[in-house]
Amino acid sequence: MPYLSKIALNPRRRSALALLSNPHQLHAAVLAGFAVQPVTERVLWRLDSNTAHRADILVLTDSRPSWHHLTEQAGWPGGDGSEPLIADYTPLLERITLGREFAFRLTANPVQSVHRPTKPSAEQAARLTPGAEPSDATRRPRGFRVAHRTADQQLGWLLTRAERHGFTIPTAATTPPAPGLSTDGTSPAAPPAVTLIARDVLRFRKRTNGPRVTISTATFQGRLRVTDPDALRTPLLTGIGPAKGYGQGLLTLAPLPAETTRP
Repeated sequence: MPYLSKIALNPRRRSALALLSNPHQLHAAVLAGFAVQPVTERVLWRLDSNTAHRADILVLTDSRPSWHHLTEQAGWPGGDGSEPLIADYTPLLERITLGREFAFRLTANPVQSVHRPTKPSAEQAARLTPGAEPSDATRRPRGFRVAHRTADQQLGWLLTRAERHGFTIPTAATTPPAPGLSTDGTSPAAPPAVTLIARDVLRFRKRTNGPRVTISTATFQGRLRVTDPDALRTPLLTGIGPAKGYGQGLLTLAPLPAETTRP
């Protein structure tokens, strides 16, 4: 049975700042919430920092976790609204039906695979050194993951993957021009109903003297329409894109605002 958790952190606490500034440390803190160690199940998580005074971690798990250690270490122990929320994820999965629309949010690491990067990192340069990788004429050369860095590239990355993941992003509602403002009888095409609400580049080290890890992230928010319920349940449970251990790939759905007002 999958569970979706929401844990509130207090960014004004030093221990919380240490976790928020390093996805590797935050990932380790998330894995500490499981009674069975080492953790072998897939764990997806996402950091939502909507204000300067609060940061929420969303975590999707197969087994029921405990987040008291995070609350004690980096939250508001004993405060109102400090208790982590843990909800059964099954009811949401059962509400996914063909043609239904949901509001969605996704933080991901949009990348592409290239044969040779234009500006290789130190790790990529080492791989490009002759003899660095074993030669095998029968095996296709392994490509390099290169981040999409512009907003257009990142939006395109999501739109090209939507159909395979069981959904489409419909066009956004637009207001028709006032009479007399359109002179040629045409109007610009309506954009897709998705917004890139945040873009960032995470830089951190797994160890004090270890190599630096760099991850480009993009947070998408918008509306999707279900085209294949079974296909959509897969990314909901397993994530979209790489760098899942560092808080990328968790897709979450919510009822559209109009649905929340229905009796």
